[in-house]
Amino acid sequence: MHTKQQIRELLAAANYKPKHRRGQNFLIDLNLMRLLVQTADIRKNDIVLEIGCGTGSLTGALAEKAAKVVAVEIEGTLAGIAERELKDRNNVEIIVCDVLESKNVINSKVIGALEKAQRERDGRLLLVANLPYSVASPVMLNLVTGEMVADCMYVTVQKEVAERMTARPGGKDYGGLSIMLAATGDIKIERKLKPSVFWPEPQVDSAMVSFVRNDEKCERIYDMKILGEVVALFMQHRRKMLKSCTKLAQGRLEKIHNWTRIFQDCAVEPQKRPEELPPADYISIANLCAEQLKSLL
Repeated sequence: MHTKQQIRELLAAANYKPKHRRGQNFLIDLNLMRLLVQTADIRKNDIVLEIGCGTGSLTGALAEKAAKVVAVEIEGTLAGIAERELKDRNNVEIIVCDVLESKNVINSKVIGALEKAQRERDGRLLLVANLPYSVASPVMLNLVTGEMVADCMYVTVQKEVAERMTARPGGKDYGGLSIMLAATGDIKIERKLKPSVFWPEPQVDSAMVSFVRNDEKCERIYDMKILGEVVALFMQHRRKMLKSCTKLAQGRLEKIHNWTRIFQDCAVEPQKRPEELPPADYISIANLCAEQLKSLL
């Protein structure tokens, strides 16, 4: 683990300055870094994905616990520093790329490395990272609903993002992200963090967040993609009544014409607004949509 002074020296030697547009705020509180690793409860066969590895400060601590660490860093200079710092760690693979190929797709290089690691190990897939603010939400959503899913996630994110992740129905922060996380697992804020635990200091507070995938919850979902489409349809028009939102359906959901019956079978009042529905209601609606779409094939 690197102290603030060590990070500054490593960056100075490489003639590199942290980039605000990349969300490069290095976690420098070593106690919090240890807490993040401890909370993740990494087992010897686990595969850990770290995004934004920087100088490799956290990466080394993860490598001590995990079978394999796939560390992603978008900046080649930082990746080079991390490689030199971790040259003796044979269970670390550093990939230089943007973790997202697009908003909804994890980079194929990252997926390939994780799939290879999973073929070699039988442990869980964990995301443990001081996530760059700009990619936090899409990355976590991808690892919940995409082809590659994480069993657990332990991350530091902007406090505002953490509040959106853990928001309850009816609140101003309640949205697609909080619905999908609550529908598939257990999400909570472990600890709130002041700007002073990072360098350079961000202009906002942060939080340490944990997510544990719940297999029992996931088994209730017939089709994860359709659930995502249903949530997106309604939450894009969160202040309209549910029955009004259905008139704006597109893609596969445009083929469904008996929304009234769906609401009735789910015991959901069509006059309600999307922001009022709990995740369980969205699952019920999506499951009926999935059944109907399957019958149309």
